[in-house]
Amino acid sequence: MAEISQGEEIPPNMTLYINNLNEKIKIDQLKKSLHAVFSQFGKILDVLAFKTLKHKGQAWVVFEDVNSATNALRRMQGFPFYDKEMRIQYAKTKSDIIAKADGTFVPREKRKRHEEKGGKKRKEQIDPNQAAAGLNPAYAGAYGATPPLSQIPYLGARPIVPEAPAPPNNILFVQNLPHDATTMMLQMLFNQYPGLKDVRMVETKPGIAFVEFENEMQSTVAMQALQGFKIQQNQMLITYAKK
Repeated sequence: MAEISQGEEIPPNMTLYINNLNEKIKIDQLKKSLHAVFSQFGKILDVLAFKTLKHKGQAWVVFEDVNSATNALRRMQGFPFYDKEMRIQYAKTKSDIIAKADGTFVPREKRKRHEEKGGKKRKEQIDPNQAAAGLNPAYAGAYGATPPLSQIPYLGARPIVPEAPAPPNNILFVQNLPHDATTMMLQMLFNQYPGLKDVRMVETKPGIAFVEFENEMQSTVAMQALQGFKIQQNQMLITYAKK
């Protein structure tokens, strides 16, 4: 994919081009974090980011449909992501996975002007597209909807559910997180909602975290919006924390 020139009129499409990203973040962590914050808008087919100098500070997020991409562009424009505000546009070049689906795919070796030369770099850029079909689907419910607890799959060890629900308060207890989830990832996710004060992971118990807001009204808004939000294979289960 090529970088978009300033001022070009790009028609709405399923792929978003994102730049002004923090170049110090490792590629794997960057892709996981992008997937985490964008999957609330619809099913993501692929997230592309590369180590090459030419592509530093950039990424592409491929949605299943144009409406999801458009909603994400509007809602996430200027979003503070690892201390830098994201700049988002529709991608100029169609992603491989979309091109394969609509029959317009051209093998990457025939598009050398847009790609790095060398077998290793081509492999690095093709592999994510080949693997995209196996990416985990994003939470398909409407944004802000709360799925019934009976429909939330428990993967691996069953989350620890409090015996009696805690009364509403300003601290949320988050369960069923992937074990490689980070504090920064959760901060970016919950920072979309006003009043976030702190995120605390529990090192001795991977998969859970406490998220503190200034008051219970703010914590309730965040809980209702992110209940069942999917990070990788795991759908978050959010309750009020016991004090």
